[in-house]
Amino acid sequence: MDLKSSIGVSASGLRAQSLRMRIIAENLANSDSVARTAGGDPYRRRVATFKAEVDRATGATNVKVRSIEGDKTDFQRIYQPGNPAADTQGYVLRPNVNGLVEAADMKAAQRSYEANLNAIESARNLTMRTIDLLK
Repeated sequence: MDLKSSIGVSASGLRAQSLRMRIIAENLANSDSVARTAGGDPYRRRVATFKAEVDRATGATNVKVRSIEGDKTDFQRIYQPGNPAADTQGYVLRPNVNGLVEAADMKAAQRSYEANLNAIESARNLTMRTIDLLK
């Protein structure tokens, strides 16, 4: 694999993890968002999935977004009869966002992002060393 391909693979990983971190941040920002109407659904946690895709021109395997979907887990039900978002029984549905899960996902995405940055930096250093040797 040549330098351009290796940097391209790492760059696709950077883009994927950046998207993943944005979605996690959105989930955390909406972790207290309830429905706007009585009995409605609150914010649903979103999850990005990725796939490996071969670039036919270079033969390198890049990371692509497969989908961004809503998490199918159940919402939390909390009894708050005075809340405008409460259903007829007085329950309010809360988002299915768990702060601990989001924090763990954010840490994993951050580590993957850093690994891709390190791979790009290593490729750059190797290139600079090669140029220095050719002088």
